[in-house]
Amino acid sequence: MLNLLRIIGGKLQLPENLLLIKAKLKNYESVSIPEEQYLSWGDQELLRKIRLKTKQLNVNNVTRTKAYLDFYIFRPEIHWAFLGHMVSRNGGWNMTDLKGEFLSKLMDEQSIEDFYSFLERGNWLIFQDAYPQFLLYEESLFQSRNLFYLLSYLNVSAFMEVIWNHFWEESDSYILAIALIINEQSYLEKRIVQNPIYKKKVFQTFEFVLQDLLSFNQILFPFTRNGHSTEKASLTGLTLHHFGSLHERIRLGKDLYQLLFNDAELLEKAYRWATIHPHTGSRKDYWPDVFNDVHEGVPGMALTRRLKYCQLRKGALRLYSPKLEFAWKNVIQSSVERGDWFEHWRIINYLIEEKNLVNGKVEGEYCETLEKLEIAAIAKTAIFA
Repeated sequence: MLNLLRIIGGKLQLPENLLLIKAKLKNYESVSIPEEQYLSWGDQELLRKIRLKTKQLNVNNVTRTKAYLDFYIFRPEIHWAFLGHMVSRNGGWNMTDLKGEFLSKLMDEQSIEDFYSFLERGNWLIFQDAYPQFLLYEESLFQSRNLFYLLSYLNVSAFMEVIWNHFWEESDSYILAIALIINEQSYLEKRIVQNPIYKKKVFQTFEFVLQDLLSFNQILFPFTRNGHSTEKASLTGLTLHHFGSLHERIRLGKDLYQLLFNDAELLEKAYRWATIHPHTGSRKDYWPDVFNDVHEGVPGMALTRRLKYCQLRKGALRLYSPKLEFAWKNVIQSSVERGDWFEHWRIINYLIEEKNLVNGKVEGEYCETLEKLEIAAIAKTAIFA
């Protein structure tokens, strides 16, 4: 990162496009804002509608994931909406994996419930923070005026108010996208990663260590090469090995953004795949020849090796990967923890654009992961049979 900063008089200097943002963040003062009841009737009504629509769409992973894509279709300048859509698909697959072919045999029922609670809470939190920002931007366009002074009433960080104001003036989609990555991961840090309940029930458990050792933290971006709805998707993506590190999560987000948006051809192919394959939560969405959302086996059937290089062995049954609606019931979430994560302007160092080599060759690693999980499930079943 340092080589991207200009050195002036022996001191590191941010690129010029970030100096204005730095100045605004440094000068930002948490002045008392009027209580919502003293806002104009129009502003109060707008906030009510934003909260209502966000609540209506924040029902489960499928509704959230669809909402991101629907927004991006009409507002493609908001790059994070599509990145969020693709990453949220992975969140749904991770949720249904807990009831799928392998993890359901490797984890006990309580651990499965705890893991789902952790995944669902994080997915819910990000949506209830990000989506109101999108709706406020859309209304600003409709009214042809900046409405981002209302972000604080939606419990959005002061950091994002500065960034949205910058975007309104400069239309810099890159800065906005990376800022949203920083914001959402920082937003999750205390509420999820540092939450003592999840630390005890998730991060310190054998199952979480097992997932990390097996690299079962791959973020997959399916894409279609020829545009046919029946075509088996190809996969690109990256792997996160240290979920507990805020720095690593932000860096992964930046790399995922670069993978998608620095390659116009890949972006078009991923977008085409996403629009013709509605998200269900089942991995059948991208590999219907390997996964099925209906259990093809019979109760008590002995487990045998079925996979080889992400292909089913001759005569083997497909792996069970249920749809989200059949795997999990909707959850009523408790109110979000209040508080602003933003503390210091230096966080904008992450906004510096980097040209890292991100090849996205994850398919082979993912295939190895599936085979390792299969072997582990067979071994555990044999031991405890």
